[in-house]
Amino acid sequence: MTPEEDDIPHLDRSVGNLAGVSAERAIQLEKLKCPSIRNLLYLRPRRYEDRRNIRPIRDLSPEAHSLIKGKILAAGNKRLRGGRRLFEFILEDPSGQISCRWWNINYMSRYFNIGDDVLVYGKLSKGKKAVMDHPETEIIENDEDSTIHVNRIVPVYPLTEGISQRWLRRFMYNFVHQHLQVIEEPNYAAAGLLSHRDAINALHFPDSMDHAATARKRLALDEFVSLQCLLQRRRNNLQTKSKALPCAGDGSFSKPFLKEIGFQLTTPQRTVSMEINADLNGKYPMRRLLQGDVGSGKTVVAALAMLRTLESGFNALLMVPTEILAEQHYSNFSRWLAKLNIHVRLHTGSRKESKAPLFSKNIPTITIGTHALFQSSFSLNDVGLVVIDEQHKFGVSQRDLLLRKGHFPHLLVMTATPIPRTLGLTLYGDLDCSVIDELPAGRGKINTYVRTPSSRDKIIVFLKEQISLGRQAYVIFPRVENEDPSIGIKAVKAESKRLSKEFHTHKIGVLHGRLKPEEKAQIMAEFRENRVQVLLSTTVVEVGVDVPNANLMLIENADQFGLAQLHQLRGRIGRGKHESYCILLATDKSNQPNERLKVLEETNDGFKVAEADLQLRGPGELTGHDQSGLPNFLFGDLRSDLDLIQLARNLAREIEAGS
Repeated sequence: MTPEEDDIPHLDRSVGNLAGVSAERAIQLEKLKCPSIRNLLYLRPRRYEDRRNIRPIRDLSPEAHSLIKGKILAAGNKRLRGGRRLFEFILEDPSGQISCRWWNINYMSRYFNIGDDVLVYGKLSKGKKAVMDHPETEIIENDEDSTIHVNRIVPVYPLTEGISQRWLRRFMYNFVHQHLQVIEEPNYAAAGLLSHRDAINALHFPDSMDHAATARKRLALDEFVSLQCLLQRRRNNLQTKSKALPCAGDGSFSKPFLKEIGFQLTTPQRTVSMEINADLNGKYPMRRLLQGDVGSGKTVVAALAMLRTLESGFNALLMVPTEILAEQHYSNFSRWLAKLNIHVRLHTGSRKESKAPLFSKNIPTITIGTHALFQSSFSLNDVGLVVIDEQHKFGVSQRDLLLRKGHFPHLLVMTATPIPRTLGLTLYGDLDCSVIDELPAGRGKINTYVRTPSSRDKIIVFLKEQISLGRQAYVIFPRVENEDPSIGIKAVKAESKRLSKEFHTHKIGVLHGRLKPEEKAQIMAEFRENRVQVLLSTTVVEVGVDVPNANLMLIENADQFGLAQLHQLRGRIGRGKHESYCILLATDKSNQPNERLKVLEETNDGFKVAEADLQLRGPGELTGHDQSGLPNFLFGDLRSDLDLIQLARNLAREIEAGS
């Protein structure tokens, strides 16, 4: 070890310095994402095998994975028709025999010999013969460390080329015991759980399956505590370094606005508005997340917050993810505020209003824009409030970038995609949370149906009947163009030709992200004015589009979308007084996607949909780790660890308060 390496903390030293690890082996361990001693200690097994519970071959079933042990009677390669190859060995135990097979993996024959004792993990393939296809295997050797591999709960690690399960397990058995004492215990107690050090030991060689589960929980808690401490420090730093801009307002804009909109706020809207007002008049800058299902009236609440900011002598920013939504907000705000001395400004990639000299600096300004607001060329003086609509479309780093347009302005982030509680406490753990859980009165009921392509003709007839009554329809497609029509995924460009014939008595519009901004704006204007009755679109209409007369939605290839995205799309209808209909046309031949879609048939509650989506898809796919700011947890599971996250949040508050 070089003098420079002596300065590196023990846990961060390279695995290449370990006894028994060659340069080649170190490269292999790096491929397992274990370049350091720390990484190796926290290498999580993929699963565990209870090798105290080896089943007889005669008791196997195709319904469950099982572990068997036997001796190889025969082995060899076979050449099949079409050039395919098959390697097979016959395994025998006192209860019977089974064939273990691998297709087109020629090198398997080098690993096994007649007479070898082998552990096999898998489940029977369906059929008359006792066969396992592509099972996991491990040859049992009669050596001095055989108790590491049998007669206990055994870890099964992720592997890479050149590393065998047996070598890695033997290596880890010695390695963990040699380096365990270097791990420092956290400075907090976790009642009822193992110590951190004991959890690492149990992670690799538990006494029971429950012991392994307890180890996972302890290590997950420590991950959550680290994140919550980071979030708590972020919040504390904000309060230490900054003083809130006084933005409580005097009612000079907000009171006329409430009269102008022509409807009463719901009780949740009033409650949330008071929470925001308290923040705007508080000691520290507001950092608040506003959740509300599609159509619940978040925009009006945000408008009130912006008006209070303008009443106080500051300006406001509203950022949205699409130009279509920016144009819609711009139109609504311009109409709402037409009688007030307020300048509403639009700033998108295709439309940028001049900063001066058209508008006096003394005129309060609301700027509505897209990602173009991030650009250094955009600036606005005296920013008191930043509002981010559809927060799930943006990342934490983007949120911070926008806040730099002002000097510690207040922040309100909104989402119509309800956030599962575990994600809310991690991804948005530094924000206070408000919820609008009631829709305004007078909204039509939304009926959702899952159908297969065999029902398509009847669906088209139903849509025509409704359109003839004066209603309008969305037809949503997953793609703009389909390079391979054989896979059965429909695209809006190709389908527009066919649907133009089916709806020949009505006008059809086509909308997708590749159109020029002015073309998209023109099509949306025609749809809002009912000059277009059927809008064929991709998911560019997913957020914010509000056409009350549109009460019909057909989503093609619905199984290609996540539940939360489908719920967002469904939220484009049901915004007027008419009963609405959302039809999910599933094309997958298996029943699993159709069963998944039935969640939407059973509930219009976005929070229930979000929880179901989290269980089905997991947090990584749901949030997109790259921009979300959410860490990749090794042990934490956001689908099931709500109790641990809540405990971690309490512990983090105690830790940061005492530091």
